[in-house]
Amino acid sequence: MLEVTNTLTRSRARLTAPAGRPLALYSCGPTVYRYAHIGNLRTFLLADLVRRVLAHDGVEVNAVQNITDVGHLADDRLDHGQDKMLLSAGLEGRSTEEIAEFYTAAYLADAARLNLLPYDAHPRATEHVGAMLQLIARLEAKGHAYDTPDAVYFDVRTFPAYGRLSGNRLSELRPGAGSGSPHKRFHGDFALWRKAGGRRDAAWDSPWGRGFPGWHIECSAMSLALLGDHVDVHLGGVDLAFPHHESEIAQSEAAVGHRVVDVWVHGEHLLSDGRKMSKSAGNFVDLRTLADRGADPLAFRLLCLQARYRAQFNFTLDALLGAERTLRRLRARTAELAAASGPAAPASSPCDLPEALTAGLGTRFSGALHDDLDTPAALRVVHEVAAGEGDAAGLDAARRAALLRRWDAVLGLDLARDAAGGGALPAGASQLLERRDRARAERDWPAADRLRTALARMGVAVVDGPDGTTWTAR
Repeated sequence: MLEVTNTLTRSRARLTAPAGRPLALYSCGPTVYRYAHIGNLRTFLLADLVRRVLAHDGVEVNAVQNITDVGHLADDRLDHGQDKMLLSAGLEGRSTEEIAEFYTAAYLADAARLNLLPYDAHPRATEHVGAMLQLIARLEAKGHAYDTPDAVYFDVRTFPAYGRLSGNRLSELRPGAGSGSPHKRFHGDFALWRKAGGRRDAAWDSPWGRGFPGWHIECSAMSLALLGDHVDVHLGGVDLAFPHHESEIAQSEAAVGHRVVDVWVHGEHLLSDGRKMSKSAGNFVDLRTLADRGADPLAFRLLCLQARYRAQFNFTLDALLGAERTLRRLRARTAELAAASGPAAPASSPCDLPEALTAGLGTRFSGALHDDLDTPAALRVVHEVAAGEGDAAGLDAARRAALLRRWDAVLGLDLARDAAGGGALPAGASQLLERRDRARAERDWPAADRLRTALARMGVAVVDGPDGTTWTAR
């Protein structure tokens, strides 16, 4: 049973299958104004790993990851500045819609290259403005929100629990935690809806005047709309704990009257030159840069698995090259074992892994992952099986190959790539690809996302890039 560290309680929490429904999982997604950097992708890998471990345990998951395409301001901690989407549109000479479409496709392409499982839904903020307006009206009616000439603000002093996630206290919040607007009742209040003023692009009519949503309200509205008022686990980077997730808790719980999210999981920063990797610091690297240098994107995935998610680690090209060498060795060994054992049976077949022969290896692998995602310990078991050492010394090639294939469903490293043949589309996949191309041409993004998920379940990975759509059959 998977245990993770719950930021809210500062203690371990078990993620178990709820009775009568799938486990509800929400992962904060990208703001699509530029390419996602690999620090962002490390956070998204955390959510993917949680989903894969749960699937390994037989837990059904309803997974949602948002796409932020409006309302995320340049200074997201101080809650002011220009909208990142508008900044990017101005720099590139395109509309915000074009920016969102291009960088959403780029992110989904990166996700496919990293073997991130498709989500059940990828809601875009601009598609849920109506739900945000309803939520803001609900908060105003309950006395948690107030209208001003520049914005509708959430009154944090009406929610005494504000700060419990991050450890902040209202009495200790200094001016500067907010935008400094003279219209605020308290400097820590945050914007739910901003008045458009002279802004023409990406603005909507509302009961409080034409404007656009605040960043925090977006995730509350989308998670409540798609997962309901009980979310089992919410994931994101540690930098989102305050103010984004803190504000999300206040909005959602003030609206519905009870706790919405049971478990909050946060991944630590990826560092570059000893500092947090970020676009604003200019020390970021994106996946395309690594691919242009000839790196396998899954080598970066392995590099992330070599560290615990709650630990910072410093990215270097030397470390990436080391991970790539390790990945090549594991794939070569998997291919050798497969060749020595004859035709491969399905990795999930019970006859592959008799308990008497696995000698506790499966228990050690699963136990490491259940222990707050101790991926370094899990990888040590993988290397032991690949080398035929330790507890794996008595296993034949077929049993070792079967273990590696089964575990790779959790690790997502394509260890059987060198042993796999074929590559042809399965029956029915070509028709789904054609339907998806039509959906994209008609800008029906929800339909395109649903078809991507259906293709992934058939073993077809779809990559949307600036140069078009490509696919790979596994």
